[in-house]
Amino acid sequence: MVTEAAADHDIPGGYASVREAYDTVAGDYAAYFPDTWAETSLDLAMVDAFAAAVGPGSEVLDAGCGAGRMSRYLADRALRPHGVDLSPGMVAMARHDHPDLDFGVASLDALPFGDESVDGVLLWYSVIHTPPSGLPQLLAEAVRVTRPGGHLLVASQSGHGIRDVAPSYRRFGHDITLVRHLYTADDLSAGLAAAGSSEVARMVRRATGSERDDQAVVLAVRA
Repeated sequence: MVTEAAADHDIPGGYASVREAYDTVAGDYAAYFPDTWAETSLDLAMVDAFAAAVGPGSEVLDAGCGAGRMSRYLADRALRPHGVDLSPGMVAMARHDHPDLDFGVASLDALPFGDESVDGVLLWYSVIHTPPSGLPQLLAEAVRVTRPGGHLLVASQSGHGIRDVAPSYRRFGHDITLVRHLYTADDLSAGLAAAGSSEVARMVRRATGSERDDQAVVLAVRA
């Protein structure tokens, strides 16, 4: 079971606004992204590769689980996911929509899991609200809780710089402050390597549909 964490006083500087934004949009987010319809077949192939690498029955962490759609995808592939998210509002939606799965509130740079306690960690677009200065700690936490030989999968919009994503939510009537940081596959791979894991494979694809940026996904194994 996920241990509750990330009380207001535990949130690092800068992340309180991220929590507030996702608490505000949680209901509409869960309704708009109930499953993996937004992912391409290439995206899901990388998630399937992660599921195959850790193996059926493995205990995995969906870090930055949002409303739980990727936890459901992992569970449907015979994994045992534990979802954590900084936003209590998003966790409430995850628990409502997926009552058979395990979810809790936690900051990704201070995970409520012991060392080497899970077989794999999924960071599916979970690093995008972390600035470059905070990325090493976030990835180090993900590697810390992964058992030796376990796998990590990290996805992000590819590039460098910042995008303002608040306008995307204004059509739902939400006036929030929210930006995302872009990272290349090289950035993600280097960060994972510095934390003690090594790249197994990567996928970089061009933007499609309404996407503004290319997409990068890196699969790594803990040494």
